Amino acid sequence: MSNDIYQAVTDRIIELLERGTVPWRSPIRHAGSGLLPTNLLSGRAYRGINTFLLGLTAWAEGYASPFWVTFRQARQRGGHVRKGEKGTLVVFWKQHATTDRQTGEPVTVPVLRRFTAFNTDQCEGLELPDTGEPEPEREDFQPIRAAAEIVTGYPARPAIEHRGRIACYSPKSDTVRMPEPAEFTSRESYYTTLFHELAHSTGHSKRLDRGLDADPKPFGSPDYSREELVAEFGAAFLAAASGISQQSIDQSAAYIDGWRSRLSRDPKLVIRAASAGQRAADWVQGITRNPTDTRPNAPINA
Repeated sequence: MSNDIYQAVTDRIIELLERGTVPWRSPIRHAGSGLLPTNLLSGRAYRGINTFLLGLTAWAEGYASPFWVTFRQARQRGGHVRKGEKGTLVVFWKQHATTDRQTGEPVTVPVLRRFTAFNTDQCEGLELPDTGEPEPEREDFQPIRAAAEIVTGYPARPAIEHRGRIACYSPKSDTVRMPEPAEFTSRESYYTTLFHELAHSTGHSKRLDRGLDADPKPFGSPDYSREELVAEFGAAFLAAASGISQQSIDQSAAYIDGWRSRLSRDPKLVIRAASAGQRAADWVQGITRNPTDTRPNAPINA
């Protein structure tokens, strides 16, 4: 890929950063029926922290069903939890009758009970009620040839798994996790998201060694924020190489601006991130500009 194209993308992103950018939007469609997490047997929606715990799990794992059961409840309904499925913690307070130790008077005290719930998508043999909301139709995913070729051509690339609702890269297992392509708002969104995670993967110690696996940084820290800048620049460059940058560059600029704001407004920070992003994009494409230079990426300092 020509350095001129990298420079054109960098210049365009900086231009958008300087004049203000559109708000960043998730490229992944909203999932599920829109109903609150609900117990299949009682028909009652979960409340309090359980709504958050179950709702977040359903979003992360891509469960379309709003219904949940315990292991025993699945058996009661004539079904079963699939072997190997991992449950989700649910809690509730139950009033327990006891005697006050000081007065001897009968009292009731709240006792926290813990259960493990499974989404009915994790089960087999269960008959579910009709939610009245049909599953939206998804068009067959048609790969973008140039983008697909970059992915398949990535030398010794990490494993790519399609499941759940979250796109992420795990340095520990050297694995990229992606939602199914049909879950994205467009083909371009799918590939730019995948490019972002592949750019992260170049930071593994066996590639450009940005310390992702040996020295992971906590979410929101300055080093984590810098890595997000690098990955999004890398994604923008790979999108340009695929011919899809026109559809994605505004969103890349908005995403970059969000992480840049956590660090500083120093324009040099963006230039350094763009430079490291270029090395990441080169690596994914199997490009070595200086075969004798095997040093890892230079640090990006705010």
